[in-house]
Amino acid sequence: MDLFDYMRANTMEKESPLASRLRPTTLEEVVGQQHIIGKDKLLYRAIKADKLGSVIFYGPPGTGKTTLARVIANTTSANFRQINATAAGKKDMEEIVKEAKDALGMYGKKTILFVDEIHRFNKGQQDYLLPFVEDGTLILIGATTENPYFEVNGALISRSRVFELKSLENDDIKELIRRAVYDREKGMGSYDAVIEEDALEFLADVSNGDARAALNAIELGVMTTERNAEDGKIHIDMEVAQECIQKRAVRYDKNGDNHYDTISAFIKSMRGSDPDAAVYYLARMLYAGEDLTFIARRIMICASEDVGNADPQALVVAVSAAQAAERIGLPEAQIILSQAVTYVASAPKSNAACVAIFEALQAVKDHKTMPVPVHLQDSHYKGAAKLGHGQGYLYAHDYPNNYVKQQYLPDGMAETEFYRPTENGYEKKIKDHLSFLKK
Repeated sequence: MDLFDYMRANTMEKESPLASRLRPTTLEEVVGQQHIIGKDKLLYRAIKADKLGSVIFYGPPGTGKTTLARVIANTTSANFRQINATAAGKKDMEEIVKEAKDALGMYGKKTILFVDEIHRFNKGQQDYLLPFVEDGTLILIGATTENPYFEVNGALISRSRVFELKSLENDDIKELIRRAVYDREKGMGSYDAVIEEDALEFLADVSNGDARAALNAIELGVMTTERNAEDGKIHIDMEVAQECIQKRAVRYDKNGDNHYDTISAFIKSMRGSDPDAAVYYLARMLYAGEDLTFIARRIMICASEDVGNADPQALVVAVSAAQAAERIGLPEAQIILSQAVTYVASAPKSNAACVAIFEALQAVKDHKTMPVPVHLQDSHYKGAAKLGHGQGYLYAHDYPNNYVKQQYLPDGMAETEFYRPTENGYEKKIKDHLSFLKK
């Protein structure tokens, strides 16, 4: 490092955002994630012993993935290199690999490569790293907000241990906020600021487990709030806190885990007849900007799959809501979707029709296709009548109750039952009607 590099590093350290300056340098300073860095946990022991293998840190933003990488950098005897997948190219990786080979060959020193946002690497870039990870030239640390089992090369996954980081608890966020306000060395203690308890609680809650969001809000508050005339201190009260973080940061990536987890909870809440939970997950999706068509499609599917004939009107409501929401758009569409969601969630449930089609499909798949019974075959096309097609067919409307018993399924399947109506809602009437006909 020359003089200019040294000056640049010092300047960046002083001028970097609070969230960066406050990053821990040791494991003991790390807040949260005790499920992976508790003193009895594998990752803690591996870092302390400087025996870390390739790992991938996976979790929401602001949970400490980069922080853990920096802690490793401060504790390891290996060379540590860091790149961001959004900006790094193959040339950058080639240089790192060359340095790693030289360090290993000449000094027996390992190289740890930290790739932030590793899911941004395309398949070719990930494939390039694979042989060097495999032969030990590089120890890889990848950080990603996306499910690595979807976004990272399977071969890299198989050679790495995946650690999932969780959203920080409110108490963890509060501890970090207190450090930010009162720590004179890394935080903003020299500004002589104080934070009120209700503002602390508020910021910890609305940051939604994202430490970076909370720290950015504190930094903004301290830097922009005038000193109190009486005591000369900067007071971070509820009003200041609300101004600095005006909207709860909802974690909802349309292509990631949060998307699938939320829609799963949404569907299961409707299926489980909990309209309160269902409308809550609807609100989360709407708040995060989910596509209205996608939401409406899931409501229609649930109305048929899970409500079915227990309330046939549910599908009518769902389809009408989908059409109305598309034509009207937001913000009014949220009311229409809420009506459909609460109706479907509150309706009696039956998946008998759903089960029927899947059992019928399985029967078609597993058994030889039997011919349609002769009396059901079409007798209108040329030559059909001469072949006897349609002979013996009984026209249902010619009989009492518009019903006459005759065989409709192919031979060998006459007694097969696919649709078994339940006792729920309107389907009980269907069941009773079918029982009456079969007497």
